Amino acid sequence: MTTDSTVKAPGGTELGRYLRARRARVTPAEAGLPAGTGLRRTPGLRREELATLAGVSVDYYTRLERGRENNPSPAVIDALARALRLSGDTHERLYELAELASGRLTEPHPTADDTVRASTLRMLEALAPLPAYVVSRYSYMLAANAPGKALLPGLWDWPAEQRNVTRYLFLHPVGRVLYRPWEETVATSVAHLRAVGGADTDSPRLANLVGELLLKSPDFARIWERYDVCERGGGSKSFDHPEVGAMALTYEVMTLARTGGQRMVVYQAKPDTPDEKAMLGLAPQD
Repeated sequence: MTTDSTVKAPGGTELGRYLRARRARVTPAEAGLPAGTGLRRTPGLRREELATLAGVSVDYYTRLERGRENNPSPAVIDALARALRLSGDTHERLYELAELASGRLTEPHPTADDTVRASTLRMLEALAPLPAYVVSRYSYMLAANAPGKALLPGLWDWPAEQRNVTRYLFLHPVGRVLYRPWEETVATSVAHLRAVGGADTDSPRLANLVGELLLKSPDFARIWERYDVCERGGGSKSFDHPEVGAMALTYEVMTLARTGGQRMVVYQAKPDTPDEKAMLGLAPQD
């Protein structure tokens, strides 16, 4: 169906693609450079501008971006990160891709296991009436308690192999209207998919998921090309739920040990608020 080419453009390295994507995100004004004259063919920094800001030669930077130089020093990586205004997860991703390009990072991520431990399933049930579910490394839905299932209406109508939360956001009619604001929610989800992909960019499962979304969703293709990365550790989401109405919930994300990347997501609301009343409406009524 799809191949790794749906995730990575032919030629070059993932490091080069990341540098190009991030370079296009920084304007000359943001970098403290004069706008200059004439028509710019690139929406962001030119190669020579970034090279100057990072203190490397244009030839060296060009070879780095084109995959002909694969061993940048930590000092060069930090200089590029400063010039590209990277911090946190985006800075760490630059380091990780440099390690991959150099061949120093060769240990593959553990293969994801879709089997959810019995103890984890018991925990999900004990958390009710809080909505909770378990997803795989690439956000495939593996298990949920009753409120967790009710939180994402329509997802469970799909076959198990299609129950992916990111896929739901872009391709399910309810997923496209469930969250407010939708654009911000999906941008975070795509950035998280970029982050957890990490060194596992050759994963057939990731390639198939991304390939399908690139083919079927122009919105996904547009956001994927930004190359934003963000590890998700919790936050808040606003819903316009078809059954219980509007509600704002906070959530925590916990990585489950020895599972190859499984995560448990648990939602809650402030006590004695309309949000809590709406959330409790997700639980089956006796």
